[in-house]
Amino acid sequence: MTKYESNIKQVPHSQDVVYARLSDLRNLEVIRERMDDPMFVQAISSQVPADKLEKLRETVQYMEFTTDTVTVTNTPIGAVTLAIVEREEPKCIKFELQNAPMQGNLWVQLLPTSDCSCKMKCTIGIEANFFMRKMIEKPLKEGVEKLADMLSQIPYQ
Repeated sequence: MTKYESNIKQVPHSQDVVYARLSDLRNLEVIRERMDDPMFVQAISSQVPADKLEKLRETVQYMEFTTDTVTVTNTPIGAVTLAIVEREEPKCIKFELQNAPMQGNLWVQLLPTSDCSCKMKCTIGIEANFFMRKMIEKPLKEGVEKLADMLSQIPYQ
């Protein structure tokens, strides 16, 4: 399994608050609501190229959230699910990719830095053959960093 790690991100909320929010994936539905906020769209437009911003908005609209899963239904291969497979309160949440053409995992790790802030790191692990790995390496390196950025900026309170 090949792993891609984000840089460590500072989150201006306590480890317990961030863990509580991320360990119940229904709480991430706020992402869909924020995609309708012009201020939020303007803020992320500096991180997402204009040609991909509309695709991102469309993808977010087709996400389904449960306590343990996030499913994207409008992919070329059908519905793909990211499911929580392990919770280690309040330090780590482990996810697994389901219904996808390859095996993959995501870990979100949290460490306290004070009573009101923490550090976050995301790691993606993908099981892929050499040729596929070379094709997806750059997007995964960029993707894990963007995911960590996005998760560090969620309004957790």
